[in-house]
Amino acid sequence: MLSRFAQHLALVAVTLWVGGMWTVGYLVAPVLFDMLSDRTLAGRVAGRLFDVVGWFGLGTTTYLLLVAAVRMRWAAFRSGLFWLVLALLVIVAAGQFGIQPLMAELKANAWPRDVMNSVMRDRFATWHGISSVLYLIQSVLGAMLVFALRRTP
Repeated sequence: MLSRFAQHLALVAVTLWVGGMWTVGYLVAPVLFDMLSDRTLAGRVAGRLFDVVGWFGLGTTTYLLLVAAVRMRWAAFRSGLFWLVLALLVIVAAGQFGIQPLMAELKANAWPRDVMNSVMRDRFATWHGISSVLYLIQSVLGAMLVFALRRTP
């Protein structure tokens, strides 16, 4: 009973997380930057949305790993699905605990100027690019995870 419930909860959580990831990253953020004349405000709103999606991703991947550990024990390490989830956890954690705080620090150091109008511009742009590439990888792996969970008995 719990296993079936845990499996359904995992599918719902992953679908919400990955759907949110694609929605925020590829629909909402571009619209914010297109519609708002204040790019700083657009960036703050988008950043907060990315943060929420990131925390949801950390919770979801942690839950999936715990369910796999309880359900499969040591056999989980032989599962490609386990390694896919672990890779997603690492990517999300790198963004949440590494890249995003670094970008926030660059913004703070640029204050009272906008980071893109400061000497921090190039470093910020580099880290923003790295973050974008990792987000794209995370988005593709997340879609693969949705498809994989739908096939899992």
